[in-house]
Amino acid sequence: MRAGVALAFLMAMTSQALAGGGFEIVIPGKPGVPVIINGVDASYAVVEGDWGLGKGVHVQPTVYGGRYVDPVPHVGHYYPSAGHMPGYGRLEIEPPANRKLPPEAESYYRSWSAQSTPQLEVPANPPPVIVAPQIDYDWQHGRHPRPRPHPR
Repeated sequence: MRAGVALAFLMAMTSQALAGGGFEIVIPGKPGVPVIINGVDASYAVVEGDWGLGKGVHVQPTVYGGRYVDPVPHVGHYYPSAGHMPGYGRLEIEPPANRKLPPEAESYYRSWSAQSTPQLEVPANPPPVIVAPQIDYDWQHGRHPRPRPHPR
């Protein structure tokens, strides 16, 4: 009886240890940014054998359902020395030399300058100084005074 329980316990523990080698479905962390594994776009594909940083051994992963991504995209080039027109773009037409020219543009001129502030001179005969009326303000308590009666 004890041997059967020990055997069942041993089988259950070893099956848990072997469960880490399955497959994963790759879901990108940011929409529109592909997950590239060894030149293959693995977004929403099944990856098998990717151990990551969990083990000290590197295993080459297998990607099922990914598409190949060309590291250097092949784009069309235009070489004017070949004598052929480009497949797309602006159509350049050289105007004839004896054409009527457009009217001359009006002249335009703009300038900037900087100078210090002019010093104000005191006039020779300055106006008299005006004395402002005294206002009793209670600075200690922050109260405005009551209006004084006008002396008659």
